[in-house]
Amino acid sequence: MKPHDGVYTRIRPSSIHGVGVFAILDIPKGTYMFPGDDDTLEEIEKSVVQEQPIEIQRLYNDFCPIPKGGDKYLCPPNLNRMPTSWYLNESKTPNVGCDAEYRFYALRDIAAGEELTVDYSTYSDTPPVTS
Repeated sequence: MKPHDGVYTRIRPSSIHGVGVFAILDIPKGTYMFPGDDDTLEEIEKSVVQEQPIEIQRLYNDFCPIPKGGDKYLCPPNLNRMPTSWYLNESKTPNVGCDAEYRFYALRDIAAGEELTVDYSTYSDTPPVTS
């Protein structure tokens, strides 16, 4: 297997928010587009996050989902090594869905050049507000 096998996306500047994930190839409906992004997620208690400096809290709030009704964040094993999928921006009309294992797949055919978006509310509670 080569480093580019299964790569459908890359990070670029986004008009939605900061940076986003963009298709670099056409992605057929149903495709799981981040093969290899299968690290075991770490569970971090909300109370532990709330004890951290504000910028660390923002990092968790910006990137780590909170399972519906849960009291823990789900995070990559190391926040310095977040894969491309962690940079998906939100839309209420997304082209990407998330399954029960937090794997992302195309809800429809996606053309090369399109920004990939997901509806965060389908798999995560809203994080607490940080100042």
